[in-house]
Amino acid sequence: MKKIFKILGLVVLLFLVYFGYATYPKLDLISGFSSKSLASGHFIDNRSQEIIERGDNDIDMITLATNKIDENGKFALSSVYGLKARKAIYREGLGATLINDDFDVSKPYEVPKRTKLDNNLPFPYGNKEPKDTAFANVDYAKLNAAVANAFDAKGQIKKRTRSVLVIYKDKIIAEKYDTGFNKDSKILGWSMTKSITSALFGILQKQGKIDVSKPAPIAEWANDERSKITITNLLNMNSGLEWEEDYNKISDVTKMLFLDTDMSQAQLNKPAQFKPNSHWNYSSGTTNLLSGILRKQFKTHQEYLDFWYSALIDKIGMSSMLVETDMAGNYVGSSYGWATTRDWSKFGLLYLHKGNWNGEQILDESWIKFTATPTNTSNGKYGAHFWLNAGGKFPDVPKDLFYCSGYQGQMVAIFPGHDLVIVRMGLKEDPEFDFNGLLSGIVGSLKK
Repeated sequence: MKKIFKILGLVVLLFLVYFGYATYPKLDLISGFSSKSLASGHFIDNRSQEIIERGDNDIDMITLATNKIDENGKFALSSVYGLKARKAIYREGLGATLINDDFDVSKPYEVPKRTKLDNNLPFPYGNKEPKDTAFANVDYAKLNAAVANAFDAKGQIKKRTRSVLVIYKDKIIAEKYDTGFNKDSKILGWSMTKSITSALFGILQKQGKIDVSKPAPIAEWANDERSKITITNLLNMNSGLEWEEDYNKISDVTKMLFLDTDMSQAQLNKPAQFKPNSHWNYSSGTTNLLSGILRKQFKTHQEYLDFWYSALIDKIGMSSMLVETDMAGNYVGSSYGWATTRDWSKFGLLYLHKGNWNGEQILDESWIKFTATPTNTSNGKYGAHFWLNAGGKFPDVPKDLFYCSGYQGQMVAIFPGHDLVIVRMGLKEDPEFDFNGLLSGIVGSLKK
C-alpha cells in the first residue's frame, strides 16, 4: 500500500511540475482570452454564457477557464483553477476591454459619435429589407446547394459555419444562418478588422492628409535603420521588423492582445531583422502600430474615435459595427471589429465598386488597385492588409479574388470579374473548412 501511495505521490508531483512549467505561464492568456470573449459576446451580441463557452471559447486550453458574468457591473471574470483571474469590462461605444489591476474603471472616457444611415433605400445602400430579385443567369439549385454544404448537418460539429451571404450585382441571392444566429447577429471579424484599418489610410490619402509612400512618422525610429520603413511597408506587412504571430503559445501577438495596456507599442519597440520590402511577415502588431499612427493624425482623441465611423463605417451604413479599444484608448485595428454579416458585406461592396459608395467616391480607384496588388515576397497571397488569390491559394477560384480574412475562418471575398461578394462567418478555417469548395461552388452557379 505504501508503495502505491508513493507512486501516486510521484505522479502528482510530476503533474504539478509539468503544470508549473508548461501551463502556469499561459494562465494569464487563457483567462484573459476567456473573459474578453465572454464580455464581448454577451454585451455586444447578447449571447448567453453557455453559448459563448460552447462556441467562441471551445478552444484547446481556453476550456480550462471558469467564467462569470456580472450584469450590473457589466464585466466578465475568468480564472483557471482559481488562479490568474482576469477581468474584461464593457463600455457602451467602446466594447469590451481586458483590463489589468492598475486600470482605473472610474476614470471618465470618450466614446465615438455615431450617425446612423437614415433613408428609404433597401439594402445595401439603406437599412430597409432588400427587394427580391431573380437573375436568369443564376443556377439557384447549384447556388443553394453550395451554400447549404457550408453548414453542418444536424448533430455534426465539423464545419461550424455561422453564416453565409452571397451578393451578386448588389442583390442578395443567398443568405443562410446557423441555429442561434440571424441577420442581426453581430459577429467578431478578428483579422478582417485589419482591412478596415487599411481603408482608413486610403481615406486620409484621398483627402491629402497623409502620404503612405513616405517613412512612418515614428520618432523612436528616426536615428536607426527603421527610419526607412514607409507606411506602405507596414500596410504590406514587409517592414522587416521582428514579430512572432503564433496563437498557440506565449508569443508577441498573444502577449499584445491579452497583456498589453497600449497595443500600438508592441511592434513599435521591435528591432529590424530585414531591410524594408525584402521579407513578408504577417503581424497583428503592425496593424495596431498603424492604429497608433492614425491616432496621431488628429489633434484630439475624440477626433480619432469619431473618424473611423464618420469617414467609413457609418458612411457606408455599417450601423451594427463596433471596433473595440485597448486600455490606452486605441482601436484594436488588428482584431476586434464586430458587425452583422450584412454589414461586413457592405465593406466588400465598397471595394468591389472600386471605392465608390452609391455615387460617392470614398476611396480612390488607385487605392483599390494598390490594395489588390501582391506584396513583394508574399508569393501573390497578400496586398495592403487584404489577402489575394493571385498566387492560386484557392485553385478552383478566379485569381482576381481578394479578400478580408480572420481567425477561425471569417471571410469577405470580393470577385471583381463576377460583380460578386461572398461573406462566410464561423469557427473553422482552411484547411478544416473547404473555402475552395464553397467559393468555387458559388462562382460556378453563375452562368456565363
